[in-house]
Amino acid sequence: MTSQKRDRSRDHFERALKSIPGGVNSPARAFGAVGGEPLIIERGDGPFLFDIDGNRLIDYVGSWGPHILGHRHPAVVAAIEETLSRGTSFGAPTEFETELAELVIEAVPSVERVRMVNSGTEATMSAIRLARGHTGRDVVVKFAGCYHGHVDSLLVQAGSGALTHGVPSSPGVPKGCTADTIAIEYNNVDSLKETFADRGDEIACVILEPVVGNMGVVAPEPGFLESAQQLCREHGALLIFDEVMTGFRLAYGGAQALFGITPDLTTLGKILGGGMPVGAYGGRADVMESISPVGPVYQAGTLSGNPLAMACGIATLRTLQETKPYTRLEEQTTRLVKGIEQAATAAGIPHSVAQVGSMFTLFFNPERVTNYTISAKNDTERFAQYFQGMLDRGIYLPCSQFEANFVSTMHTDELIDTTVAAVGEVLTAIGESAK
Repeated sequence: MTSQKRDRSRDHFERALKSIPGGVNSPARAFGAVGGEPLIIERGDGPFLFDIDGNRLIDYVGSWGPHILGHRHPAVVAAIEETLSRGTSFGAPTEFETELAELVIEAVPSVERVRMVNSGTEATMSAIRLARGHTGRDVVVKFAGCYHGHVDSLLVQAGSGALTHGVPSSPGVPKGCTADTIAIEYNNVDSLKETFADRGDEIACVILEPVVGNMGVVAPEPGFLESAQQLCREHGALLIFDEVMTGFRLAYGGAQALFGITPDLTTLGKILGGGMPVGAYGGRADVMESISPVGPVYQAGTLSGNPLAMACGIATLRTLQETKPYTRLEEQTTRLVKGIEQAATAAGIPHSVAQVGSMFTLFFNPERVTNYTISAKNDTERFAQYFQGMLDRGIYLPCSQFEANFVSTMHTDELIDTTVAAVGEVLTAIGESAK
């Protein structure tokens, strides 16, 4: 086991608690589900993170997805440095915005026009407003376990496959904000058909993650995405793919290119900015022309299209174009997943493992996870043991059973083997402790 000193991280976290709610600026960074205090990161390099105690960690979080090229990729760093020499923000158009927009339109099948924003949440919020404004309808259909940012109208919790109408899942969200949101079970085509049969002429859009990353990795069942598209077309609703996580991750054109399903609107983020704060939404030209200043649906942002973020995104996408890493990424991830499965089986740990491309999740759940109801049965206490055991061995994983893990182009065979060996040690210890 690797000896990890964490004294400085603990001390700094105590300091952070005095000025930041919970000591973190996003709940996803808190260690509440796994125990202990979060590590305070000093820097990243390739496939590694280094904390302020000097510990080196093999990183499978990748800033929650953006770092498909690893940390501090030379092309990305060079683009940031060159752009920084010109300034940080102008509040006026730049060539960078157009170049990145052209790259997105070229890559993503559904996108004919695109608007840059500053986060994935802003992208989904804006896409929902656009869908409502364009269709003249109010009702939004989402799926339990799909997270689309902290948008009031989308913070709705579904229960056990039943339709949930207007029940906010966070204090501070008025019931009126969610009254027109319907949440149903992911992968449940019958519920989706029933919803359209009941309220089809009121539905503005269906929004979903084509591969879910926020209840662990959950792939669409055969026919699910196709049915969503068909029902939307039949009833005049818009289909929105939230590809904030999957865009440029599963394929250069995103999950929609991988599955051959073209939505009406797409939201993007993470890899699109290569580590900088960025988001975007785009789609059919006729729909996008409902956005101000062309159309009546208002959306604006002072820092939208920030030149540093645009330059970082351009460098990332051009590097992905040139290197075409997706086959190799999937091979590396498959190698890792097979090692995890073998280790879990040998240790007698009830489990299932999900993988799509370079995204994966080890579920402490023997049932194959296809929706939130099943994912909610995961053994989170056992996951916490696993997380801490892996952290002790220098492996940095998402601090929740309900998050995706990511492999980057910088994860070598040697690092994959090191990770598999650590998984074997940790799961064996967990299995023995349960006897």
